Amino acid sequence: MKVLSYNVHGCVGGDGRLDLARIVEVIAAAKPDVVALQELDVGRLRSGGIDQAEEIAAALEMTSVFHPAMHVAEEKYGDAILTALPMQVVKTGPIPSRGEPRGAIWCRIEHEGRPLNVFNTHLGLWWGERLTQARTLVGPDWLGHPDCRGEDAVLMGDFNSVPSSRAFGEIAAVLDLARPARRTRAGPTFPARFPLLRLDHIFLSKGLRCLDCSALRTPVSRIASDHLPLLAVLERG
Repeated sequence: MKVLSYNVHGCVGGDGRLDLARIVEVIAAAKPDVVALQELDVGRLRSGGIDQAEEIAAALEMTSVFHPAMHVAEEKYGDAILTALPMQVVKTGPIPSRGEPRGAIWCRIEHEGRPLNVFNTHLGLWWGERLTQARTLVGPDWLGHPDCRGEDAVLMGDFNSVPSSRAFGEIAAVLDLARPARRTRAGPTFPARFPLLRLDHIFLSKGLRCLDCSALRTPVSRIASDHLPLLAVLERG
């Protein structure tokens, strides 16, 4: 199966243009089974008041689960999980934040008759905040929860963390990093036009094997958002 993580930057591209159709085009070309999106607008004046999670999901013929990390009046901003597979929401909620609120989503998706626990998140900008958030995500309220124990799990998102960071290390001590078959890492994801940093990651539980993982660098993906999407091809044991 294919899983994709993508910070869509409110569907505003590197040219400053709001264009949801470009985001859909990038995702559709990858043909993922499960999509984790960050930085979505729902009901926000700046993006025309639409539900970006629902609009993208409808265009891809998928369903979506959205969690507003930030909610001011009727305007929401947050993350979503999209799929055409059967999906059940297990938990959505905040994670410890300093400054801009951050959150996570946990859904159980049925794939080939077996459950797959999918987590999506977007960590903060301060290193200490990210370390606390990483420890929270691998702790008993999320990945370490009894309902997840013994089942396959995927954690995706914009971690704002390079592989040498302490936050990355906290997660990598518990989960395997999705890697390309013949390279150490999948390449940088930010900034999209001239990527230098690997901030977006896909982590896997021990029962999953990564066949390939790559940052999707195409003419459209380099302009559609400020991040490149990250795609992993997985096999279940």
